[in-house]
Amino acid sequence: MAWLLLLLAGLFEVGFTTCLRYNDGFRHIGWTAGFFVCAGLSFFLLEQAARTIPLGTAYAVWVGIGAAGTLLVGVALGEEALSLARFLLVAGLVGCVIGLKLIH
Repeated sequence: MAWLLLLLAGLFEVGFTTCLRYNDGFRHIGWTAGFFVCAGLSFFLLEQAARTIPLGTAYAVWVGIGAAGTLLVGVALGEEALSLARFLLVAGLVGCVIGLKLIH
């Protein structure tokens, strides 16, 4: 259950970084509200997961999901380029996240 909470926390991290991209300095109320809701849920779920999963592991997985997911959203929206080097580095990050899960 803790790993599911951690996965959800990472997905909400992608949500708050995406909202951050569009909130225009916190001047766009909808994106700003989305940012605060997603950030609150992300941190709450991270804290819940870290009750079972060691904090260092939980934080590393949370950051990895957020970083990879944020990049993929940017690429999907056509706002970020995905070079071979960038793809390989993100794939390595995802591999490390999977490795942390496997050794825990």
